[in-house]
Formats: sequence, structure tokens, C-alpha cells
Amino acid sequence: MDFFINLIYEYGLFAMFFLILIEYACFPVSSEIVLPFSGAVAASSGIHYPFILLASIAAGLIGTSICFFIGQKGGTLILLKIQKKFPKSQASFEKCYEKFQKQGTSFVCISRVIPLCRTYVAFVAGALNLKYSSFCIASFAGISVWNALLIGLGYTLGNNWEQVTYYYGKYKHIFIITVIVSLGSYLIYHLRNRKKNYT
Repeated sequence: MDFFINLIYEYGLFAMFFLILIEYACFPVSSEIVLPFSGAVAASSGIHYPFILLASIAAGLIGTSICFFIGQKGGTLILLKIQKKFPKSQASFEKCYEKFQKQGTSFVCISRVIPLCRTYVAFVAGALNLKYSSFCIASFAGISVWNALLIGLGYTLGNNWEQVTYYYGKYKHIFIITVIVSLGSYLIYHLRNRKKNYT
């Protein structure tokens, strides 16, 4: 990860955007490191929090869209090749399939805070032909919450941004459950309001 951190130091916002994009495109880059560090660098560089947040969300949507269209075009064949090359990913794919079939679009949103599922869900959504506009809306909601939290913590902590990684590793189960409950509550509230508007 030192290589990626040095990239951000050297190239600033462009490197942050690129690294966040490839992380959401399933490259082996840890968002738990890149996002808080990006927030810390943005704060020290005088980049306003809303700007770095919006840039990170745009990067995330582009990256995850790449995976979505790969899944859509190649479908099951590509997923099988990925599982064959990376056997450890098989359980994650199976979990994504199972949850996706039960929860549909809402799972795309919630999965954005679940390790491994948060990246692989785009392949699954594409392979199962989820409507792209629905995928983008659900991804936007989940990515916004995830990025806002991790970038915000890095932005606030500054040079102590590594504490985010430490505490995330130690309390990630509590953290993930809290975020999932928050997202679930938001989705339920949003759906209820939509029903009221239609009645």
C-alpha cells in the first residue's frame, strides 16, 4: 500500500480519483486505507470535504459501472473464470447471488458496506441483468454513505488517519451492522414516502 500512498502524495486529487476508481473496479486496493488517507491529504491540501467526497463518489460509480458492464456482457462465464483464478472469491460470489435474488436492488445498496460483496456485487448485478439506472441509484446511495464515513474520518483525523484502519479492523462488525441498519432505515423511509406520494 506504500506505493499507492506515495502516488496520492505525489499526484494529489488525480491519484485519489484513480485509486478509488480502480478499487471499485475490483483491483486489489483497500478502500479502508485509500479513503481515509485521501480525506487526510485533502484536508492538509486545503481541498474542501464536499469536493473530495463528490469526486470519490464519481470515481466509485465509474469503477463499479465497469464491473457491471463486464458482468452484463460476459455474465456467468466471466464470474466462473474469476472464481477459478481466485478460489477464495467463490463464497463471496455465492453469497452475493443468494442475497441479490432475495433482496434485489436494495442489496446493491447495502452490499456497499459489506467486505468483498461491495465490489463483486456489480458483476452479479450485471450478470443478472439488473436495470442499469436502478443499479446506479442503489450504488450511489451505498457508495455515498461508505465514502462519506471513511473520507470524513480521515479528513477529521488528519495525520492520525491510520487510526481509522486500526479501529475499523478491530470493530468492523459493529461498524458494518450500524451502517447496514442506517441504510436499511433510509431505504424503508424512502420507499414508504414514495408509496404515500402515489396514493
